[in-house]
Amino acid sequence: MLIDGITTLLTDIGGVLLTNGWDRYARQRAARHFGLDYNDMDERHHLTFDTYEEGKLSLDEYLERVIFYTPRHFSEDEFKQFMMAQSQSIPDMLALIGEFKRQHNLKVVAVSNEGRELTNYRVRTFHLDALIDVFVASAFVHVRKPDRDIYQIALDMAQVEPNEALYIDDRAMFVEVARGLGLRALHHVDYDATRMALMPEAVEV
Repeated sequence: MLIDGITTLLTDIGGVLLTNGWDRYARQRAARHFGLDYNDMDERHHLTFDTYEEGKLSLDEYLERVIFYTPRHFSEDEFKQFMMAQSQSIPDMLALIGEFKRQHNLKVVAVSNEGRELTNYRVRTFHLDALIDVFVASAFVHVRKPDRDIYQIALDMAQVEPNEALYIDDRAMFVEVARGLGLRALHHVDYDATRMALMPEAVEV
């Protein structure tokens, strides 16, 4: 079975436990809300966002390159507030992972591509530290998925062998990379499928 012998759960955050923090849909909403040229914003985003997610730029520096390279009719604080407000919880998944952790007495390690400020905001706002024991965010370790190193860092920090860990992500490529390292891995498509994979004995009331 998928969970036999598992001591540690590695999980993505955006797309699994919470909505994505700053994906193209959030950027499109921002462009509409603030009257921005989305294509220009998106090009600038793609040229620099990896650097932000690797912790080599602050959020202020990212926004200076992508939004505030020219005068705007709104402030940086207004834009940041809008940016942070795009994050929403996925309550069913948070509850499922919490129950799975309790049932199997697991360590839970987050492995996520995310900037420092967004990570910190999301951890505080959604109390993720009550569920997750270790945060291996790209901004903290300066390497991003799909680089194999981030998975190895997570395993090292958890002090666990690959065959003792289960990894969950909504991105198929990241799941494939984890499997290549010897982790058991689950491609999260929706709540029902993931619940069935993790808790096949569960019966709907």
